[in-house]
Amino acid sequence: MDKEYLIQLTRNLYYLTLLFPKKEPLRYKIRELADEILAEIVSEPNSKEEILKKLEILDSFFEIVKTQNWVSQEDILLLQAEYSKVKENLTSFSNEPKVNDFLNERQKKILEVLREKEKVQVWEIKKIFPEVSKRTLRRDFEKFVRQDLIERLGEGNSTFYKMK
Repeated sequence: MDKEYLIQLTRNLYYLTLLFPKKEPLRYKIRELADEILAEIVSEPNSKEEILKKLEILDSFFEIVKTQNWVSQEDILLLQAEYSKVKENLTSFSNEPKVNDFLNERQKKILEVLREKEKVQVWEIKKIFPEVSKRTLRRDFEKFVRQDLIERLGEGNSTFYKMK
């Protein structure tokens, strides 16, 4: 999922909910839920199950809104279809490695090196990226560990990382 796409989708939802009655609780609940979904997908998504639950709740809210005649059916159906695409995108990647779509070029290159070699140390990656500090590289590795893409072996100077 592209970050800009998700931001635009959330923006569209905001525009649509402007047409809801001002004091309507669904107006704010739908917005809050869309904000949470955006935040969890754009930041490191630790739990796809949690995001999928929120997407399911959002879909239920859309069903309620359809019956209220606050906005046109087509507008609701359009948003509902777009959020369904987000849901499909999340579920289709569940069997593949959990690589975040929002990796920078350095992180993509690190994963590429890890796929080629059995295991690597931070200093080996530092040779590839001399302008990047070891601390930044370690943070990249820790991000991958949290995303369950790689595993950490050893401690201190004998720390290695390898693909799961």
